[in-house]
Amino acid sequence: MEAMIVVEQLRRPIPGGIGTHIRGLLKGLGECLCSEDAGEQAARSLGGPESPLKVSLLASRPSRDGEPLDDLGFPILTSRMPSRLLTRAWELGVVRAPHGIDLLHATSLAFPATRGAPLVVSVHDLMWRTVPETFPSRGRRWHERALRRALSQAAGFVVPSQETASSLVAAGAPLDAVEVVGEGGDHMPPPDLVGTARLLDVLGVDGEYVLSVGTLEPRKNLQRLFSAFGVARTKAAKNLSLVVVGPRGWGEMARPVPGVKLAGGVPAGILSGLYSRALCLAYVPLAEGFGLPVLEAMRFGTPVIASPMPSVSEGVLRVNPLDVDEIAGEILHIVLDPLLRSHLGDLARKSAAELTWAKVALRHLQAWRRFC
Repeated sequence: MEAMIVVEQLRRPIPGGIGTHIRGLLKGLGECLCSEDAGEQAARSLGGPESPLKVSLLASRPSRDGEPLDDLGFPILTSRMPSRLLTRAWELGVVRAPHGIDLLHATSLAFPATRGAPLVVSVHDLMWRTVPETFPSRGRRWHERALRRALSQAAGFVVPSQETASSLVAAGAPLDAVEVVGEGGDHMPPPDLVGTARLLDVLGVDGEYVLSVGTLEPRKNLQRLFSAFGVARTKAAKNLSLVVVGPRGWGEMARPVPGVKLAGGVPAGILSGLYSRALCLAYVPLAEGFGLPVLEAMRFGTPVIASPMPSVSEGVLRVNPLDVDEIAGEILHIVLDPLLRSHLGDLARKSAAELTWAKVALRHLQAWRRFC
């Protein structure tokens, strides 16, 4: 079986959660192909050993600085077009997927039409419909066009949660064409504790801190989080910081309160270090398709305060993202209670341990076979 995966999201200036998903999926596929036991499972998923899996990647041309995607472990077919022009050509049908493949898997709603091969599309969320006020109008229009293309062309869809599955079916996808496959959490590298300490020193964090992770844009609900943190910090009467990791997205920037430290984007090893040293992760978006930061934190045994989302499980304190006092109360609760932190951390680590990208990859292989 010749499967091609569209990885164009990794060419974006801010690959975001979809970029993390792509890298995790490819990590899992690599483990499936290299591990004897997983390889046998993969062969069964694809119909037997006479049908070995071959995976290649599709993307726009790299920058003049070289090919940053070489570390993905699979051959890459690159276009001569730059990213923005190529995705527009895909949308218009001017450029199609190459000949000779058995399946095209689109990891986002940016994809080319195929030349007869089945198309499977990952739909991570329909947030532009769920919380339209948190998207620019241009973004909403693009997502609607892209969703219509996917609904008209795809043989099947992979979604990360039952909530997204229900939204996609409501948008017009056949129920039997939607496969729910969760996410993995074992993509984070070991903590770079030296780099983490250096960053905290630069930020002026000389005590305990709460961590928040995500692109800085309206859906992440940062203004309420900042307000809640300010209340909790005052009541705790401690030298407490809120370290916010993530690139600037769009929209009006939330107004930081005393103690908020904006770190911007950080290398993965330093992010691991920040998770491992934080009192807790506070992640309270208005809505989320899955919520990978929650799972990332749980892998490190970091207590989590979060609004309801698919990644939230045992060991997570759930809060109403619209209730500043409730968010503040749970932050204060964790900050002041080390026994609670220890208990929640143990539960979180156990809950996240089984959620691996190898299992996610095997589920994708099963979906590919079903939709072929």
